[in-house]
Amino acid sequence: MQAAEIDARSIQKAYARWAPIYDPLFGRITTTGRKAAVAAASRVGGRILEVGVGTGIALPDYGANCRVIGLDLSFDMLKIARKRVDDGLTNVEGILQMDAGRLAFGDAAFDCVVAMYLITVVPDPEGVMAELNRVCKPGGEVILVNHFAAEGGFRAWIEKAAAPFGDKLGWHPDFSFDRVMGEKELTMIEKKPAGFGGLFTLVRFRKAA
Repeated sequence: MQAAEIDARSIQKAYARWAPIYDPLFGRITTTGRKAAVAAASRVGGRILEVGVGTGIALPDYGANCRVIGLDLSFDMLKIARKRVDDGLTNVEGILQMDAGRLAFGDAAFDCVVAMYLITVVPDPEGVMAELNRVCKPGGEVILVNHFAAEGGFRAWIEKAAAPFGDKLGWHPDFSFDRVMGEKELTMIEKKPAGFGGLFTLVRFRKAA
């Protein structure tokens, strides 16, 4: 069976279902990767874009040296994120509904761009990587946390078996790491396990100055 295509409507339907239970269900699973990514972004500081901000669960962890804009396609997720911001996150400049594949920002607008648990969700991962690169300043960083497909073994078999149900899951279980390596301006400077028994990986890229 072929992997199911994921489109914007499938994403919104999937995350409308997940939104009410996302934090208690996935919050603990994603803690290690989330905190590692935010710590790396906070070391860069300045203007930060979090693409796929979801419920805003990571927003309280950014340093005071960061001015954060978060965006997501899911209206249901963003309602929760906006409530978080309203409860006193003064370094968050905005929470926006936006397609990660068509970012409404100028070139080189951010010192750091963060995308956690996002790249397997979008319909056009290569297009999203191009957008993350475009809005990042020269010398800045693009930081990903994600699940990438195993190269072999039992986990790889499970991922391939689940691939046809990607539209129902809302993500690509068999997503290849090579798909995030196509931007020539981005040099990978770190790749390490990021929690949940090695299922997630933190990847840092630096954009050529």
